[in-house]
Amino acid sequence: MNARIEDRGDRLVIWNGNAAKRGALTPELYTAISEAMQQAAEPRIRAVILTSEGGFFCAGGDLNVLIERRKLSEAERRDKVDLLHDLVRAMRACPVPLIAAIEGGAAGAGLSLALACDLLVASKEAKFTAAYVKAGLVPDAGLTASLARMLPRPFAMEMCLMGRPVSAGRFAELGAVNILSQEGKALEQAHALADTLAAGPRAAQGAIRALIAAAYENSEADQLDAERDAMARAAGGDEAAEGIAAFLEKRKPEYRQ
Repeated sequence: MNARIEDRGDRLVIWNGNAAKRGALTPELYTAISEAMQQAAEPRIRAVILTSEGGFFCAGGDLNVLIERRKLSEAERRDKVDLLHDLVRAMRACPVPLIAAIEGGAAGAGLSLALACDLLVASKEAKFTAAYVKAGLVPDAGLTASLARMLPRPFAMEMCLMGRPVSAGRFAELGAVNILSQEGKALEQAHALADTLAAGPRAAQGAIRALIAAAYENSEADQLDAERDAMARAAGGDEAAEGIAAFLEKRKPEYRQ
């Protein structure tokens, strides 16, 4: 099985099972991610973890598939890319936080999927690579947008123009990785993050996620309006009632699951 969804009650774990090809993208992975994004709308789901089997997160597109696509028209190739882009859009619109648990490395569109997540846990041994240029190709799946948001421009340019692997440690130094784990421990650390999220206020977390995503596109005036509207909604909700009461009573809040 190339991909599957593991339901852990308050979280979903999407497994990329294409270990024979270092987690290269497959239709089954597209389907699993799409289905998980839909399931994430259920109130019981508090986080989604994206991980892999076989010790490598995702090597991106299968070059053999891309060779076959050369036989298609440009319009048909655009449609194929749009399928991947729709997947990234669905991840961006997910109502709960997404966590990437990265072992081995993430390359090409695999790096795009990792950076489409909200929190990144990576093994100290992992490498991140945007080597499209070495195959005469260009980044897709939102990679240039993610790198531009997360990294200094010269560093993003070097990654994409030179195609050199970058260590997870370097990414962490630049603030693009939340936790560096020991090799083989990325998923364990990702579950620890999910435990923390599961104990928090789901609606507030979703609103914060949306606000931060919008901040990259909005003017300051528009972002102030978005924050105003989100705060007005949150302040009248049950989560705020419990959270404020718990703070004043010096106890741990108990949000509805």
